[in-house]
Amino acid sequence: MQDDSNNPPENQGQDGQEQRPALRQGAGANRQGQGGGQGVRRGGGQQQAPRPVYVKPTATRARPRRRHILLWFSLIWMVLGPTAVAGWYLYTVADRQYASTVGFAVRKEEINSPVELLGGITQLSGSASSDTDILYEFIQSQELVAKVDAALDLRTMYSKPDYDPVFAVNPDSSIEVLVDYWNRVVKIFYDSRTQLIELRVTAFDPDDAQAVGQEIFDQSSRMINELSAIAREDATRYAREELDRAVERLKQARQAVTLFRTTNQLVDPNADLQGQMGVLNSLQQQQAEALIELDLLRDNTREGDPRIVQAQRRIEVIADRIEQERNKLGIGGDDGPARQSFATLVGEYERLVVDREFAEQAYTAALSAFDAALSEAQRQSRYLAAYIKPTKADQARYPQRMLLTGLVALFSFLAWAIVLLVYYSVRDRR
Repeated sequence: MQDDSNNPPENQGQDGQEQRPALRQGAGANRQGQGGGQGVRRGGGQQQAPRPVYVKPTATRARPRRRHILLWFSLIWMVLGPTAVAGWYLYTVADRQYASTVGFAVRKEEINSPVELLGGITQLSGSASSDTDILYEFIQSQELVAKVDAALDLRTMYSKPDYDPVFAVNPDSSIEVLVDYWNRVVKIFYDSRTQLIELRVTAFDPDDAQAVGQEIFDQSSRMINELSAIAREDATRYAREELDRAVERLKQARQAVTLFRTTNQLVDPNADLQGQMGVLNSLQQQQAEALIELDLLRDNTREGDPRIVQAQRRIEVIADRIEQERNKLGIGGDDGPARQSFATLVGEYERLVVDREFAEQAYTAALSAFDAALSEAQRQSRYLAAYIKPTKADQARYPQRMLLTGLVALFSFLAWAIVLLVYYSVRDRR
């Protein structure tokens, strides 16, 4: 049975007065039913009293409370207020910005040799991914910002609207602040698959935006040219070092030959040797003729003929001359230093000549290798190709006022909802 005292006073309206007797009648009927049921069960009857039905009272009109008012104030303070301030600033204070677009890629031309062209193995151009990655980081670096600032005076260019503290930069800002601002006005879109880089440069004047885009392209082109020159230098450095060593070795070999000729007063010992051998051969031929003549005289004349004495004397003189010539050549019977001087000179000269010839061959090979390396380095040339030249805007498209206002409203609402959920979760735990 439901007691009337449990019902709250605010629910006691006209409907409550109409329902209260019904509940009482139901309770009385319930008592009678229970008594009657007991009587029936005692008497052996089969009928059972129905169960009572409880009807809840209807709710009255809700009245606003303090927490509801606080919720509205928090919505206005956290959502509507920031959105209104952002919209007012964007539509009344923020100055118009113009965008310039420039797109480029690092290309590498490989001029193939005639043999490769005849063989059909050609590769006209290709992208250098490592150079593109380097260029991507270079555009965001402090070095590029400093170079562009020195050329165009970025601080003056981007501080034109004095009343815009959000989208303008302080003319007295440091290079670190300028680099952070640079990443806001220069947006880089890099496709790693196609190796294409596209830039969107914004400024308060269309000519300034175009000038900044052109300066970025020029500085990037210089950087790529420097990388190409460094690559060519690395490719030819080893070949140049080998060529320098070969040249120095050839100089030393030629200087040694010149010093030998000056010291010994011999231009070509081989020519002198051939002359000496000619003299020796002539003396040996005369000696043979003198011996034959002496044998004929002995056969045809008597003993003691003066012609025999004269022939013997002639043979002795020729033999002495032959011995002297052999001593000059170093092939005589004695082992004195004088007998080996000319042979030593010839051997030293031949050694110097061999060293000179070897140095000449090494120089020729090093020169050929250097020419081949230089030709290969010149065949692989990198350059910056612009597929979109810096454009000049006709109308301002930035800042995107509607988009920024919507984002401020969205994030403000999300922050308000999160704070509200946290508050009620803490409140329910108490």
